[in-house]
Amino acid sequence: MVFKVLSEQHLGDLSLLRVYSGRLEPGRELLNVVRSRPEKLGALYHLVGKERKESTTVAAGDIVAAVKLKETHTGDTLAEKSRPVLLPPPDFPDPVTSESLHPKNKGDEEKVAQGLARLHEEDPTFGKRFEPSTKETLVSGMGDLHLEVMVDRLKKRFGVEVLLSKPRIPYRETIRNKAEDQYRHKKQTGGRGQFGEVHLKIEPRRRGEGFEFADEVKGGVIPNQFIPAVEKGVVAGMERGPLAGYPVVDVRVAVFFGKHHDVDSSEMAFKIAAESCFHQAVLKANPVLLEPIDELTVRVPEEFLGDVMGDLSSKRGRILGTEADGHYQVIRALVPEAELYKYASHLRSITQGRGMHCQRVTNYEEVPRELADRVIATARAEREAAAHA
Repeated sequence: MVFKVLSEQHLGDLSLLRVYSGRLEPGRELLNVVRSRPEKLGALYHLVGKERKESTTVAAGDIVAAVKLKETHTGDTLAEKSRPVLLPPPDFPDPVTSESLHPKNKGDEEKVAQGLARLHEEDPTFGKRFEPSTKETLVSGMGDLHLEVMVDRLKKRFGVEVLLSKPRIPYRETIRNKAEDQYRHKKQTGGRGQFGEVHLKIEPRRRGEGFEFADEVKGGVIPNQFIPAVEKGVVAGMERGPLAGYPVVDVRVAVFFGKHHDVDSSEMAFKIAAESCFHQAVLKANPVLLEPIDELTVRVPEEFLGDVMGDLSSKRGRILGTEADGHYQVIRALVPEAELYKYASHLRSITQGRGMHCQRVTNYEEVPRELADRVIATARAEREAAAHA
């Protein structure tokens, strides 16, 4: 089993293997059971501190480093093709803290991406992902120190400097009521103009049901070939909602009427009309902001139970229950993600370093009115600043 991958400057990637049965020699062809790919072993080394001793044969129980395994990653099992045994992979803990990462210098994006991919390969508890709604690269790890070490490695090994900052919350927008609206897009320039008129009805759907589009046009007032353009316009409008620029979710949109022009109508005209009409209709339909809610599982010694529960309640948390685990208590709670920035460090400080937690996003809920107003005002100020820049 490959339990760790190291990057050596002169050798490239070294895969650390533990041999569970049989013998290994360099040049042997094995099967990667996880990926169903053949893998040929190159040179094998015993590692002693910084020294490498080349091995000609390796027996069960030995730990060795193999060079340049093309298809093999941490947690994979290599076995004989005739006996493809699959060993259970290591159980890596879920990350407990995330930060937004961006390069210090413009143009370093590709080097940063390569560096992050390599660091994740070496350490699976370090994660990276792109959040489309906030357009941020997020890195996650087991704590602030873990992320600081990774930033330092990026600088020393890959020559790129990056900055970490508080991630933006991936809010969503939705509606509470039904509404309908119309919009006419008309532009007359020299020669052929642009014309498209769209009438839309929108209504809310249950949380998590997603988006539905319906064509309820009768009598061909909008020719069939333009209906997909109307849907595209609505989808484009959903990507940046009119309230604060976050994606709109859980709505049903129906196009039921419109007008076209034999010469001036085009797909682009109907797409623009549909996008503007959708935004107008959303603002009429009592729009609300939704925030991600995380399910938190916190394990703390009994004497800190009251402090931790009080702290979670102060973070707008809802306690789901507690149960004993020896001298520890396990608390389950639902807490808005907006309140959990640097919670790992905060929990350590209130439990003398003895508390542990894990979290995962479960659902979205409405943001309280006064907080929503603040988020919307901030988003509008940012949009105006961007427009003037």
